[in-house]
Amino acid sequence: MHSLREAGLLFLAAVAGGIINSVAGGGGFICFPALLFTGVPPISANATNTIALWPGTAASVVAYRKELRQQDRRTIVPLAISSIIGGLAGALLLLLTPQQTFLRMVPWLMLVATLLFVFGGKITELIRKRTGPPGHSGANADPDLLDGTVDLQSAPRAHDDRRPRTPLAIAFIQLAVSVYIGYFGAGAGIVILALLAVMGMQNIHSMNGIKTLLACSANGIALITFIVAHTIYWPQAILMLCGAILGGYGGAWYAQRLRPAVVRGFVIATGCLMTTYFFWRT
Repeated sequence: MHSLREAGLLFLAAVAGGIINSVAGGGGFICFPALLFTGVPPISANATNTIALWPGTAASVVAYRKELRQQDRRTIVPLAISSIIGGLAGALLLLLTPQQTFLRMVPWLMLVATLLFVFGGKITELIRKRTGPPGHSGANADPDLLDGTVDLQSAPRAHDDRRPRTPLAIAFIQLAVSVYIGYFGAGAGIVILALLAVMGMQNIHSMNGIKTLLACSANGIALITFIVAHTIYWPQAILMLCGAILGGYGGAWYAQRLRPAVVRGFVIATGCLMTTYFFWRT
């Protein structure tokens, strides 16, 4: 960081990213561009963004520990292994990508992530139809779906999710999703939830818990890879980590007071703006 102005920009971006992640998801749309704007090389910006936002995901895994204990290990273990292998492969692929090549890919990656958020509502409705019992509209959506926050009080808490269909095929698809998580990752939570719905799972809390665990595993192994490769800009990472924690704490308090649809619109607008900017820049 070359100035207090850059430090302030990164800190405020991390605070905003933490708030958005706690309310709706999509904080990377703000944190990643902020790192690029302050002169961090693209690949290091992606790695630094990962370490800034990963602790929030890890904390969510702890919050879902009761749901995860109730899951069949024959379901979770293959998916977790696929996530770790895929996250490692994605991180290594990122490190092997030349900086300028990755910079040219950034607008396309941002476009894919933005489209995932734009169509997240439709995916939410499909999942709600599967997760809700007859006559029930379904549990509130996961924050990554940008359509609401999980209501642990009112949502159904059935514990008899069906075993996944074609587990090997599902694990292979999760492997591909995890490669994307290790490489870039924005919006991947929506894909994982849709995949779990295809598996035949019905309890939204179980789906959210497994989704969080898988994303945390893929990002965690990617993070270790970035640390070993000395790719992370530590002053920026520590500063943004503090900002993300502050924003996440405040966002959790505001989560029940803000309208998720408004935050969803803001995130999508930001994604469109950043995508357009990077297409213009490259």
